Amino acid sequence: MSQAIIIEISGTTAGIVVGSPGNFRFFSSEPAFDRLDGRSFHSAEQARRTAAAHRTAQDHRKDDRKAA
Repeated sequence: MSQAIIIEISGTTAGIVVGSPGNFRFFSSEPAFDRLDGRSFHSAEQARRTAAAHRTAQDHRKDDRKAA
């Protein structure tokens, strides 16, 4: 049976993952996470961790641009 799980990062809905154990596909609901759209993950938790790391990397790039 397929399941859909909402992925939230720092209060923002990044998207959902849909699938079954071993194959979860990410669907972005926020432009900041579009680079992850369509990617497959082994688990919903792996998708959440990847989205969180993606958000952290974006925040660091923003900080670097402000400092320049």
